Amino acid sequence: MSRDIQLKERWESVVTKLSNRFSEGEDLDLEGIIYLIGVQELGKIHDEFKKDEKLNLMHIAICRLLEPYGYYEFEYFDNDGWPHYIAKEELPPLKAGEQSVLMKEAIVSYFLEKELID
Repeated sequence: MSRDIQLKERWESVVTKLSNRFSEGEDLDLEGIIYLIGVQELGKIHDEFKKDEKLNLMHIAICRLLEPYGYYEFEYFDNDGWPHYIAKEELPPLKAGEQSVLMKEAIVSYFLEKELID
């Protein structure tokens, strides 16, 4: 099976599982899934978040997702329990479609690591 087909199938599996669990079956988009990963990484699942906190959650998720690629490194948790990362390497210039593929690939890897998909 080609890598692209496998990524597509695994991505669809992630979308289906999360959509069924968190959006009453309506497909979550990439940003929604990134947000959920940020909430998971923060570990405050039942909290309600303000708009700026939601952006911070997405930033946490992106850092965590791109950490295995060497772009970020976990630094510390602050007094409120929020994780902080430092940039290790600048992201290469990517077109929108390439960014989307990179993030989908990173999300699939995250869920494989967490053993939530095969």
